[in-house]
Amino acid sequence: MDPGEEPELFLDAAAQRERRIAAIWLTHAHLDHILGVAAIRRETGAPIYLHPADRRLYDELPQQSLLLGVPGGPRPPAPDIELSHGQRLSVGGVELTVRHTPGHSPGHVCFVAPGAVLCGDVLFEGSIGRTDLPGGDFATLIGSIQRELLSLPDATRVYPGHGPATTIGRERASNPFLRGAGPSRPA
Repeated sequence: MDPGEEPELFLDAAAQRERRIAAIWLTHAHLDHILGVAAIRRETGAPIYLHPADRRLYDELPQQSLLLGVPGGPRPPAPDIELSHGQRLSVGGVELTVRHTPGHSPGHVCFVAPGAVLCGDVLFEGSIGRTDLPGGDFATLIGSIQRELLSLPDATRVYPGHGPATTIGRERASNPFLRGAGPSRPA
């Protein structure tokens, strides 16, 4: 998932564990999450999964690099498979459900597994994803978090794209962006 800026970390980790990277799942197409896609694809041949609403952002990797003043690279290889809300994926015998969570970017998705959510840049410990980049929208992001994440049980572990893990319950109770936001706790 999200090979970011250091694809060698993914490749080395897979080699050390004697595992094969069989797919590249992207939560969204901001450059810090996709810079390593081309290298991972080149080394593994793994198919690339991306929500279609982020395709333009994905194709504009060189422009994102210029805009943010970050060394980038050429356009990554075209995605192979479109992610969609409710789609089910599996890895290592664990089934995950794709939840479309726009707001940080138009095609942002989270991957929900039993007791855990891989949430990219939507929700962080004590914060939320930024909305000042192209395609970002604060109200849309808050709505996505309310609908797709705060509906999960409080004990659900949240693994963001940056920073430490947290839980839905902790964020519901203490995240300053979410106070008063969201459905009541699930039964």
